[in-house]
Amino acid sequence: MLNTAVKAARAAGKIIVHGSQNLDRLTVTSKQDNDYVSEVDQKAERIIIQTLLDAYPTHAILAEETGASGAGGEAEYQWVIDPLDGTTNFLHDFPQYAVSIALLLRGKLDQAVIYDPVRNDLFTASRGSGAFLNERRIRVGKRDKLQDALIGTGFPYRDFTHLDAYTGMFRDLVKKTSGLRRPGSAALDLAWLAAGRTDGFFEIGLNPWDIAAGCLLVLEAGGLVSDFAGEENYLTSGNVVAGSPKIFVQLLQALQPHVTPALRG
Repeated sequence: MLNTAVKAARAAGKIIVHGSQNLDRLTVTSKQDNDYVSEVDQKAERIIIQTLLDAYPTHAILAEETGASGAGGEAEYQWVIDPLDGTTNFLHDFPQYAVSIALLLRGKLDQAVIYDPVRNDLFTASRGSGAFLNERRIRVGKRDKLQDALIGTGFPYRDFTHLDAYTGMFRDLVKKTSGLRRPGSAALDLAWLAAGRTDGFFEIGLNPWDIAAGCLLVLEAGGLVSDFAGEENYLTSGNVVAGSPKIFVQLLQALQPHVTPALRG
C-alpha cells in the first residue's frame, strides 16, 4: 500500500511542477477568506484518488477538495489526502509545499507519504517500521532544552477565533526557544520535525489531511504527538503539539497557560 501511495504522490508532484511553471495561466478560486484552490490542487487530487482506487476500489477517501467518499469513518481503510499542502505558497511561487497522503487502518494511522516536488524529497512511514527520507532512516532531533530548540508553527489565517490564545503562545515561545518558524505547510513542518530539522511544532485548527501523514512520520521517527490536552485527539480537534520526546514535554507545558477550555476539547 505504501508503494501505491508513493506512486500517487509522485504523479501529483508532476502536475504540481508543471503548474508551477505556468502560474500566470492557472484558474484560482477562493473557498473562503484567505483559503484558495487552484486547478492544480484539483488535478493533483484526481490523479491521487484514481491511482489509489484503481489499486484498492473498496477503500474510503477523505480528501481536501472533494471531501469524503466510500464508507468514511466506518471503513476499515481510509485514505486521507491533501493534494497540495501550502497552496498559498504555491500560488506565490514560494517553494514550500507538498503532497500529503496517509492511510488509516481501522481509524489508526498506518501509512504516510509526504512528497516535496520542489526538492524531490520523499518522506515515508509505515506503522511500526520507522520513518524515511529518500529511503534513508530518519529520527527526531536530540536537543533536550526548549531554550535551544527550533520550533515550527502556523499562524491563524482563516479562522481567528483563537487568535488571542495563539498570540500568547507565540509571545512566550519567542522568549523561551531558539526561534520560531512559519514556512506555511503543516505537512512539511511535521516531516522536517521527523527529520530533525526542527525540534517541535504546534498549531491550532488544522484539518486531518494537513497533519495525518506528518504525525505518523513524527511518531515513527521517535517523536511524540498530542492535542493541547496531551491526548491523542489531534486528528479530530485539529490542534496539535509535536516534538522530540524531551522537547515535546517542555513545549506542551509552555503552551498550557494559553490553552483555553475550547482548545482542550
